[in-house]
Amino acid sequence: MTMANPQIKFTYQDYCLMPEDKRYELMGGKFFVTPSPSVIHQRAAANLEAILRDFVRQNDLGEVLDAPLDVLLSPYDVVQPDIIFISRKRSSIVTEANIKGAPDLLVEVLSPSTRERDRTTKKKLYANHGVRELWLVNPMSQTIEVFDLESDPAGTAPRFYTRLAKEAVTSLVLDGLEVDLQEVF
Repeated sequence: MTMANPQIKFTYQDYCLMPEDKRYELMGGKFFVTPSPSVIHQRAAANLEAILRDFVRQNDLGEVLDAPLDVLLSPYDVVQPDIIFISRKRSSIVTEANIKGAPDLLVEVLSPSTRERDRTTKKKLYANHGVRELWLVNPMSQTIEVFDLESDPAGTAPRFYTRLAKEAVTSLVLDGLEVDLQEVF
């Protein structure tokens, strides 16, 4: 008789034991190590975060946070999106240690080492756990894709914005927000 080789699934408790000198994520009980972001990545993330934070504060909509910060979607799914928005009505998911549940809007700034995972595994994970909107920011092509995961959980019909088109990025979650890509890139 042959015994099946059981796969080990790590949990949030295992995740908390990892050294703090690296950026880790846990998806489906599997660990992923992410290298430090590049300067172009950090510039785009910082610029976009400042725009979102100012809009959210001015309109008293909730809170904007950034990585590294754990977002606990399940005991087996812990991610660190680049930018996190939690609405005032869902502020109870914010704890001293982490975010426990799906934020309203997440932003992932694409890097060569994370691009494929952000577009596939993480997008699906976010949709399955109730994230309403996902932005994928590509600093190299100076584009932003906005996914309405609430009405299109498969993420098949993103709105696409490019710096060259000079069209402001809008959000379904942050009504009235208009982001000029010239200010992001």
